[in-house]
Amino acid sequence: MLNNLKFAAVAMMLTAAPAAAELEISLYTGVQNAESSTDSVRLPGSATTVKRDITWKAKPLSNPFYYGGRATWWTDKNIGFGIEGTHTKAVASPADRAALGVDKLEFTDGHNIITANIMKRWPGAFVKAPKFTPYVGAGLGIAVPHVDIKVTGASGRTFGYETTGPAVRGIAGVKYNINEKWALFGEYQIVYSDNDATIDADPAVAGQTDGKLKTELLTQAINVGFSYSF
Repeated sequence: MLNNLKFAAVAMMLTAAPAAAELEISLYTGVQNAESSTDSVRLPGSATTVKRDITWKAKPLSNPFYYGGRATWWTDKNIGFGIEGTHTKAVASPADRAALGVDKLEFTDGHNIITANIMKRWPGAFVKAPKFTPYVGAGLGIAVPHVDIKVTGASGRTFGYETTGPAVRGIAGVKYNINEKWALFGEYQIVYSDNDATIDADPAVAGQTDGKLKTELLTQAINVGFSYSF
């Protein structure tokens, strides 16, 4: 799936390139939340799958901070094609960790989302404020979180990046053009991801099978940032 998405993203860019009028690089940060979700958890060595509503905390202002960036190739029709990456976080509550039998359950080195986007903008939409340009966008891609799970009493822990499933992104914002090159923007983003993560077996227990965590994460964010066009 990852290779197919990469191929699709490259194909989108190459298709847009001949008519491209502008390349825009955007960087942003902001505040973000993570909605509660119903999760399925099977610990290593267990045959029992537990379903539980888990309360996730996003902690966007804790190090490492929430941030993102995208590159957009705008055509002369004001349709854009590009790539976007976002570093978010999700941390399970202490009560949920205790109920599931884990000391850690989080994606704090990033619940990273990578999408291929299509965008639409409307320059001149505000006649009395021509420097403001509204835009919307949508993206399809993958979730690549850094999974950090420590089973209570285990000698080791799950600690590494995994490609866990598909992700979808929605964007709506307004850009303020400082000049022909630089701009500021504010936007709303919503991101959904369907995650199937592996919980590594305890290396001290011979023959123990891996566990599984299945969760659907929905995050919403208010972003502020700047962009450079050339």
